Amino acid sequence: MTATRILVLNSGSSSVKYQLLDMRDNSRLAMGLVERIGEETSRLKHTPLTGEDAESREQNRPIADHDEALKAVAAELSHDGLGLDSPELAAIGHRVVHGGQTFTQPTVIDAAVLAEVERLIPVAPLHNPANLTGIRTAMALRPDLPQVAVFDTAFHTTMPESAARYAIDVQTADEHRIRRYGFHGTSHAYVSRKAAELLGKQPEDINVIVLHLGNGASASAVRGGVCVDTSMGLTPLEGLVMGTRSGDVDPAVIFHLMRVGKMSADEIDVLLNKKSGLIGLCGDNDMREIRRRIDEGDQEARLAFDIYIHRLKKYIGSYYAVLGRVDAIAFTAGVGENAAPVREAAVAGLEELGLAVDSELNAVRSDEPRVISPEYARVAVAVVPTDEELEIARQTYALVANQAAERND
Repeated sequence: MTATRILVLNSGSSSVKYQLLDMRDNSRLAMGLVERIGEETSRLKHTPLTGEDAESREQNRPIADHDEALKAVAAELSHDGLGLDSPELAAIGHRVVHGGQTFTQPTVIDAAVLAEVERLIPVAPLHNPANLTGIRTAMALRPDLPQVAVFDTAFHTTMPESAARYAIDVQTADEHRIRRYGFHGTSHAYVSRKAAELLGKQPEDINVIVLHLGNGASASAVRGGVCVDTSMGLTPLEGLVMGTRSGDVDPAVIFHLMRVGKMSADEIDVLLNKKSGLIGLCGDNDMREIRRRIDEGDQEARLAFDIYIHRLKKYIGSYYAVLGRVDAIAFTAGVGENAAPVREAAVAGLEELGLAVDSELNAVRSDEPRVISPEYARVAVAVVPTDEELEIARQTYALVANQAAERND
């Protein structure tokens, strides 16, 4: 297989993020973002990453829909000699949020795959429709090129039924596909594997707790490279306290708000997903701003931080119990990679579990994977920058390369 480039597309409801990578050395050739699609103030920022004179270019103009957005992306890539018509482009890899129980691996997209992703819209109404729009647009632009779906939920399909099932009536759960699916799977897969590399071991030889802490946040328990539990559930709302999401709440809170607060289902949905978490507790969902406020003595910000850390510790402890033995805890994503106070507070008081953070190592800012625990610590505490685009590209390329090899046998 001579073609080695993979275009990664992440299509949101009003945006398209993209990266073009060369899988010979995992290098990035270009990246960009189209946002506010369908508005009068649409914006395309394109950054070529090759050549000495490479500089970002920006367009600010109306972009009506995803079709126009992807055509604009294709034009920007062509301007750099990296067009979608290049024979070096092996495939397009698409991030798809929800694959249900059906898709456990990256999958070449055909009519049947599209139909199943569409069937899953009721359990991912905000994400799967946008993912489908991006896929269909890309397929129209390059119908001859393999298009591969990489699912956020796939890494978590290895969870045992004891972890994936909710304790509700089985017939009702099965009829409505209610179970814990988990999300951020490409990140958890990438980070758990990189954590093993950092320790000089194979993924199958270690147990890792991965803490993906961004505006959305999730934890996973990974035993020997296989996910056995994760904090997000039917939707990304369950689990940790997040930027705007509540995480775990007593389900009866919903009934109470409906009966006593006279709130509709849609109003409660907005409350728990967009007006809760850190922003609901203190009015800010940026951890940097929250820490600044704490330093100035703001008690509301302090309480929000303490609630965030309390929930995080509960998941560390519970996943320690699930795994039995933990070799590493890996912090990743925007907060996990950059907020040293969060990492320090999350493991403080857990010394009996073999957890500790070296304050000097923890304070170091770096884009490289690194251990921040002292040498004597029984469990390695690490910071592992995530790279979901590279993971999608890696899985996409491996699939199309294997299929090409099978055809040539």
